[in-house]
Amino acid sequence: MSDKQRTAKLEIDGNTYDLPIFSPTAGPDVVDIRKLYGTAGVFTYDPGFTSTASCDSTITFIDGDKGELLHRGYPIDQLAGKSHFLEVCYLLLYGELPKPAELEDFEARVTGHTMLHEQMVYFFRGFRRDAHPMAIMVGVVGAMSAFYHDSTDISDPWQREVASIRMIAKMPTIAAWAYKYSIGQPFEYPRNDLDYASNFLRMCFSVPAEEYEVNPILSRAMDRIFTLHADHEQNASTSTVRLASSSGANPFACIAAGIACLWGPAHGGANQACLEMLREIGTPDRIPEFIARAKDKDDPFRLMGFGHRVYKNFDPRAKVMKQSADEVLELLGVENNPTLQVAKELEKQALADPYFTEKKLFPNVDFYSGIILEAMGFPTSMFTPIFAVSRTIGWISQWKEMISDPQMKIGRPRQLYQGETLRDYVDIEKR
Repeated sequence: MSDKQRTAKLEIDGNTYDLPIFSPTAGPDVVDIRKLYGTAGVFTYDPGFTSTASCDSTITFIDGDKGELLHRGYPIDQLAGKSHFLEVCYLLLYGELPKPAELEDFEARVTGHTMLHEQMVYFFRGFRRDAHPMAIMVGVVGAMSAFYHDSTDISDPWQREVASIRMIAKMPTIAAWAYKYSIGQPFEYPRNDLDYASNFLRMCFSVPAEEYEVNPILSRAMDRIFTLHADHEQNASTSTVRLASSSGANPFACIAAGIACLWGPAHGGANQACLEMLREIGTPDRIPEFIARAKDKDDPFRLMGFGHRVYKNFDPRAKVMKQSADEVLELLGVENNPTLQVAKELEKQALADPYFTEKKLFPNVDFYSGIILEAMGFPTSMFTPIFAVSRTIGWISQWKEMISDPQMKIGRPRQLYQGETLRDYVDIEKR
């Protein structure tokens, strides 16, 4: 940030207050209101914090109007097309693309931490078999602080580094074991000779009774899903991680908080909601009926998988995800899948309808990711855990950035109080 000479003037009851204006390297200017309450005695009111910058960051930038997503300055489509997930992890974590030796070292460190403490098996067995995998992930990740005491001191840079590597490495194992537990199959341990995405697929779908070969097309699609969901600026779950970490909580507790927030259908569960909508539509001939319902303001039905809270244009991740969807569906020979037929026709009709194009309600990343994951064999209950595996690197990068920020303060949002004013207690017999 620079140019602190610029100010905005705020007038309240005849009094004028000068508020500094900061200019970021990209995006809109930011008015600094940190001293507003102290000087003017007022708060700002911004439900959902949609117009409030809660921090400064160098990790991810989104331009919703242009449909642009940059990680450390690199466009997401270039990263998804030319890079791979662990290289993007390095970029988010350390700020630059790694040199060959740096990437080799990073991959070796992640690979060396993929196993879970053997006693953690008992945590999984403490859940009911029908427990949602996200419930298991919240519990197990939070419990990691009870097993890895040597990486919970957030004031120690080395412990922060160890905790970061551990969570990147162990999250696929936790998610895969949550899935295995829910279907009553034995846990598959990670293998160090496989890449990150292939290892995850093997832990999810292999069984001890037979050999399992990971198809490279499926592995590449899985890697792209991880990459496309790696970070998304100050969204709900990332803000939750930052808020939790502002209290000085250990890193595992902070990431568990992020997983809990991600669980919501308006956030990490969006691709599951999209797939359930496609199943509700059922057949292509019913699409006009649901499109009409989506246009009706009095109908609660929403067209899931179209539009985005941030992007007022095409979601830049959707184009890459669609390409992966075509590759996976062709490989698996499921082009005639009823749900897929509904999805293709819905996309076609929505993009041809002025109502949706004028409102810029284009297919987003969730529209395609659910179709890919279902085709791979994942149940909808696993969609959000896979999202959590992807987003862990974003949460960790944001957490590390915040811990290192000398301006960090414990989060303390204000409120617009609308309740009763001061009144005296009334004894129960007089009420």
